[in-house]
Amino acid sequence: MTDEATASPLELDEAAFEELVVDELDALPDEMVEGLENVVFVTEARPDDGSLDLLGLYEGTALTDRGQYGFGELPDRIILYREPLLAISADLDELRDQIHVTLVHEIAHFYGIDDDELHRLGWA
Repeated sequence: MTDEATASPLELDEAAFEELVVDELDALPDEMVEGLENVVFVTEARPDDGSLDLLGLYEGTALTDRGQYGFGELPDRIILYREPLLAISADLDELRDQIHVTLVHEIAHFYGIDDDELHRLGWA
């Protein structure tokens, strides 16, 4: 019998985690991803502060805040943090769900949807 408190956390190397992220990104509705322009998706082990509190991050200028935007702009980035996502997931199914929710959350920021609205919609 395994005590949940002493069970080892879910482990996944960087390549396997990245593959899950790509699979979940591919599974998102076309309407959600077709409008993503000049955005790259990356995975990192942890946020810069080393915490496990942040699951993902959108770095860029939301679509609703763009004025003169276009040629020559560096791409926006959506980052998913492997270790925090693993830390809150009991198994691969839960990890897939957490990756899905995090992708939707960060993509919503690209479209200009803030945390308050995401919370209201159940995505925060």
